Amino acid sequence: MAEVKLHGFWPSPFSHRVIWALKIKGVDYEYVEEDLSNKSELLLKYNPVYKKIPVLVHGGKPIAESLIILEYIEETWPHNPLLPSDPYDKAMARFWIQFGVDKGPIFLKLLHSTGGEDQENAAKDFLEVLKIIEEKALGDKKFFGGDTINLVDIAYGNLAYWFKNLEEVLSIKLLEPSTLPRLSQWAQNFLEVPVIKETIPDHDKLLAYIRRVRKKIVAEQLNK
Repeated sequence: MAEVKLHGFWPSPFSHRVIWALKIKGVDYEYVEEDLSNKSELLLKYNPVYKKIPVLVHGGKPIAESLIILEYIEETWPHNPLLPSDPYDKAMARFWIQFGVDKGPIFLKLLHSTGGEDQENAAKDFLEVLKIIEEKALGDKKFFGGDTINLVDIAYGNLAYWFKNLEEVLSIKLLEPSTLPRLSQWAQNFLEVPVIKETIPDHDKLLAYIRRVRKKIVAEQLNK
């Protein structure tokens, strides 16, 4: 079997998407931790366009961008499928993955908010996105994939742990049983999946990292 390597960064939810998919598929791989303040020559060689992680290297051939990597993994290792076999259901899964991409700027608006009315408005906007995801994408299912997680769950996985840490940093509560009961339950179910539970970063370590990121972002915003 061709050698598989993953270049990632420990707090990155995009890296974790790839880790989860590889582990669910049972693919052996070597993990290469990158220092994003001093990117390796290999990372710059493998992803010369964006110069970002994650990058999956399979048989010496690099693939960049987490969602593209997930599709590659699904096609290369079709066992333990992460997309439905039915063409319509598969299209709907891809629709909701793309919905998350399209709404990314609303999440970034919250991450970059400077407090007060700015943060309040950003939180309201993101809550509306979460309500759509709960109502239209998740519905009454345990997971977006039904009884087991699929690529949609993996794509939204950062909500279950990364976003919950961000809520703590911002002192806000959006993904709560009282506000989003089904999506909140999904987050709990997701974190109990063994592959997820074993690989998410330590809570305190990730919380400290997000606090540092926020402090830097707010300082830059206020200095504009």
